[in-house]
Amino acid sequence: MMKPGTLILHVAARFLVPLQLLFSVFLLLRGHNEPGGGFIAGLVASGAFALYLFTFGAVMTRDLMRIDPRNLIGIGLFLAMISVFPAWFQDQAFLTSQWWPVMLPGGTEIKLSTPLIFDIGVYFTVFGSVMLMLVALTETEER
Repeated sequence: MMKPGTLILHVAARFLVPLQLLFSVFLLLRGHNEPGGGFIAGLVASGAFALYLFTFGAVMTRDLMRIDPRNLIGIGLFLAMISVFPAWFQDQAFLTSQWWPVMLPGGTEIKLSTPLIFDIGVYFTVFGSVMLMLVALTETEER
């Protein structure tokens, strides 16, 4: 069984994991205008959970994730695939970006898009793949 990490690692993990997850969402959302996007954001999020995994073990990490990594891979692939259909239904080229303005309460307008749906799919797929490998390797080590 894996020995618990040091006190410093436990304290650092509790502060760094939420910050890394917040940074991964930032990278995901800014990926269309500047460097970033679903792939690197998924790697940053899996890095946060890897820190938690190495600190607290596989069982606690699975409890924190709440969703099996294989399901995340499937959800991600599904989202990436459905992002191609809006252009197809508009008789446009495959993977042509579509944008939809959405008014939020207070008069703020945001634009949702098919590239964002695709990037969220890539995010879930990368995150699920890395976590599936890390948890499987750690569980093998704990036995």
